Amino acid sequence: MDSMLGSSKPKHDKLHIAMFPWLAFGHMIPFLEFAKLLAQKGHRITFISTPRNIDRLPNVPPSLAPLISLVKIPLPRVDNLPQDSEATSDVPLKDVAFLEDAYDALHDSLAHFLQSSLPDWILCDFAAYWVPPLARRLNVPSCFFSIFTAATLGFMSPPSAEEDYRRVPEDLAATPKWVNFPTTVAYRYFEASKIGPPCLGWEPHKVGVINRFHGTLRGCDLIAVRTFKEFEAEWLKLLERIHLKPALPVGVLAPKPQEGPEDDDDASWRSIKDWLDNQTKGSVVYVAFGSEAKPSQEELTEIALGLELSGVPFFWVLRKRRGSADTEVVELPEGFEERVKGRGVVSTGWVPQLKILAHDSVGGFLTHSGWSSVVEALQFEKALVLLTFYADQGLNAKLFQEQKIGYLIPREERDGSFTRTAVAESVRVVIKEEEGKIYRDKAKEMRAVIGDVNQQSEYVDNFLDYLGGHKMHHGDH
Repeated sequence: MDSMLGSSKPKHDKLHIAMFPWLAFGHMIPFLEFAKLLAQKGHRITFISTPRNIDRLPNVPPSLAPLISLVKIPLPRVDNLPQDSEATSDVPLKDVAFLEDAYDALHDSLAHFLQSSLPDWILCDFAAYWVPPLARRLNVPSCFFSIFTAATLGFMSPPSAEEDYRRVPEDLAATPKWVNFPTTVAYRYFEASKIGPPCLGWEPHKVGVINRFHGTLRGCDLIAVRTFKEFEAEWLKLLERIHLKPALPVGVLAPKPQEGPEDDDDASWRSIKDWLDNQTKGSVVYVAFGSEAKPSQEELTEIALGLELSGVPFFWVLRKRRGSADTEVVELPEGFEERVKGRGVVSTGWVPQLKILAHDSVGGFLTHSGWSSVVEALQFEKALVLLTFYADQGLNAKLFQEQKIGYLIPREERDGSFTRTAVAESVRVVIKEEEGKIYRDKAKEMRAVIGDVNQQSEYVDNFLDYLGGHKMHHGDH
């Protein structure tokens, strides 16, 4: 059994690890991927979330089901949070703060769980700044498992909350003073102004996203980052220097194509595959902005007309709404689909993204820069065209650009607007032009590391060795 997992007999005893992700599918899914990897190595996982979220997660493979318990704790009622809203996709962006309040109110239920089951470790997310102190009182070591890049953590987390001098968007559009190596990683002005007061905790009574990051990083016993050394060595060192604790890369947790639910819908994959099979190798740009980023009507129009203008074949997964709470439906320009018929496909339903990215005809990926999507693309050596919308995407895009795996679509610095010409030129550079060869070559290089199953497995083993060596013996006190 162990030889199949690419590692010799593990040095650690079997652990019981609890997981408590933030209430967003972009967080719960990577936590679940990680749970499956840990369970494959024989450890017992308790995955904790709210009832509706657990019901909406992909199924755990039957072979791992005995080791992964999905525990439902009801989300407390909070004023202004609509009934049945349990994830960020259920609420408009402006109401995510009420979801944060409800998440914080899970404190007592989580305390009860930890007290009664005393896991060896708890892995928590950035938003759960109150978990490390709670776990410490109960003698349970805590680990911040970051689905974000190490660069995002380094940018977000000053050495102490008092040292965070950033008060205006301009401050977020510059490299922080505590970063001690040259880097371009920072927000652009329009991204920083969107992040604004609620994130920085400038609003009274709100914790603020940066304070959540900082509280979790300061309180936990260990930082585990979904990344790898070759990619972010300096940022990992910075985290250890600032927070005086280990920051361990756990690999990128790249999902395997055969694990998706795509077999449910073979007919839809067949028609996509037929279309892709008819395109020239490396000629298609795949366009998708994740499950929650949605262009405004104006942005959508420029993206569409830019793709049309580029002359490049494209497959575009278009979400017209951001979940059920979204009432602003966006529309494609008049006559657009007719004009690009044959060369471009627009799909508004679910598609098997991994299978599309794995296809030889796809040469590049126009993406919102979410780390999970980028990992999926790089494991199939697809170069990136970057168009950010919110949250950590702006920081990721700068990191990817700095590493030459992505090309940023030029935008107006103050308001973030961009033109169809900029979209068309960026797509052409990355997919076909000579000056974009550097991005295509770099994507191949990244594939070699991300696709190295043994190396990625070793990261997970090192992490488990650390957990095994630093667990509390609950019988001792």
